[in-house]
Amino acid sequence: MPPLWGENPRSSLQAYAKDKVSLRIMIIIHIMCSGFLFIQPGRLHSRSHGYTQTNRDDGKTSPSGKARVCISTNAVSCYVSQLSGQMVELFEACQQQSTDLERKELCRAQLQREIQRLFPLVRLYLAGSSLSGFGSRNSDADLCLVIQAAPVDQRNDAVYVLSLIQQLFYRLSYIERPQLIRAKVPILKFRDKVSGVEFDLNVNNTVGIRNTFLLRSYAYAERRVRPIILVVKRWARHHRINDASKGTLSSYTLVLMVLHYLQTLPEPVIPSLQNEYPECFSPSMDIHRVPEGPRDIPPYSSSNQASLGELLLGFLKYYTSVFRWDKQVISVREAKALPKSNSLEWRDKFICVEEPFDGTNTARAVHEKVKFDAIKAQFRKSAWSVLGLSAGLYSLRLPPQHAKALTFRLFTFS
Repeated sequence: MPPLWGENPRSSLQAYAKDKVSLRIMIIIHIMCSGFLFIQPGRLHSRSHGYTQTNRDDGKTSPSGKARVCISTNAVSCYVSQLSGQMVELFEACQQQSTDLERKELCRAQLQREIQRLFPLVRLYLAGSSLSGFGSRNSDADLCLVIQAAPVDQRNDAVYVLSLIQQLFYRLSYIERPQLIRAKVPILKFRDKVSGVEFDLNVNNTVGIRNTFLLRSYAYAERRVRPIILVVKRWARHHRINDASKGTLSSYTLVLMVLHYLQTLPEPVIPSLQNEYPECFSPSMDIHRVPEGPRDIPPYSSSNQASLGELLLGFLKYYTSVFRWDKQVISVREAKALPKSNSLEWRDKFICVEEPFDGTNTARAVHEKVKFDAIKAQFRKSAWSVLGLSAGLYSLRLPPQHAKALTFRLFTFS
């Protein structure tokens, strides 16, 4: 592969970074529709800055008088290839390991036995990203306590049940800090001392079990799904747009947004599993049968051969310039963008993402225009400016040995 920074890319990087020990190494690329980049110290330029394409450093100066380096389309392909490699490394370093899941399952089984002393017929399910395949090594774990087939009054009955369980947990030596959070769906937060895992326990929020096994089916339907989703979640968290409690996007909403994008490409990476296998994901299926429902779904064979880097940049561009926030609803269930109706669920909502089973808006937390504008701005910045993904993958809390290995892979910015 030809060097992107002349004969000695490492010395060039050091020259640009000068005496900054950390070099502020950043990973993501600036790719414009023209298919080439112009690089100046600390800045990437496209044709919109008034330059013309060349395939070599012609030694000329930019309008500002600074020397410039022109990167060809082949070099951009190298960029994307390296980005894909970085995404794979990040995924492999940060994905939840089988031992992590085993520890969570061990705690779940023990807690179910303890809770059944109070409520003999209940079942306790592991849910959320820990089981769906989209969790990382430091992911919290969600637990759903199913006490009956019918819905539970979350304001009264669920709170009462959780308060009893809270008293039980106070007596368990391996559980610490049980805290009852009274919300629309109340939860009991606690920490398992043995595994060090933080848990959120709810009562009869069974849609969480259904969507966990739907997302798990997507996670293992196509090999590129899990890496791109983990990277998007890390990117969003770094830029502070991944916190529903602060009016931005929940992790669940981000997952649905990525799946929707992958479904709506001219050559889809994944289909709508609910359309392809309706019997496996029926909303009326007995909740205790849900874990068995999708077990026989085969992997999906996609004709789309785009790399992870291309898909990531396409995702950012899709929500920057293709998807219509004011007129469309994201639907993974239908594998398309639905027209936004005037129903109460969608009216006056900034972001509309359909929950695949109950049809509610998973993005309802984004209820302030300033937060919505910040989310859109970050997508736009990340899609079209090297500063947009300034966190890159390097700064996303990789273990030191992985971070060191990434140091000179890509470019800096100032």
